[in-house]
Amino acid sequence: MVNRVLVVDDEQTLAQNLQAYLQAQGLEVHLAHDGTSGIEQAEKLAPDVIVLDYRLPDMEGFQVLETVRSHRQCHFVLITAHPTVEVRERAAELGVSHVLFKPFPLMELARAIFDLMGIERQRRATDSPAEGFVERRQNRNDAFPLQLYDGSWVLADRRRNGARPPESDDEQLLTGE
Repeated sequence: MVNRVLVVDDEQTLAQNLQAYLQAQGLEVHLAHDGTSGIEQAEKLAPDVIVLDYRLPDMEGFQVLETVRSHRQCHFVLITAHPTVEVRERAAELGVSHVLFKPFPLMELARAIFDLMGIERQRRATDSPAEGFVERRQNRNDAFPLQLYDGSWVLADRRRNGARPPESDDEQLLTGE
């Protein structure tokens, strides 16, 4: 069975990077750089998942979603650099369960796609431990520079005046200190 993904994003470098990464994960990936060609590609290719940018040069990503859904059923992952409440609410109204805010780790996108396709990704012996993404730390001494904040990934390195120790584990998680 072919696991087909369509990436619709006007940022060509980002789209090509997403394509290369997702192909390395074993997916068949096609690109479109505007809403009109995204709709045409979706009709031709019948993708399982469409990774859709919110802001496209010729229309909103939600217009692409509504047009495609009127003809065929597939899953959507919304990606956006505009993480507003309105965008999140509209995505929820349209049944989009996965919204990623740019910049996001590529592994997060792969996880969302595999989740929507019902595929459990098996680690390969060739996978490096650095590949992928660490969401939680096992103990206080393991540092990782990204943390989840309000649905988006942000740098956790917060510089403070003075070298006082963190007051709680929560503060340590946010500061990375």
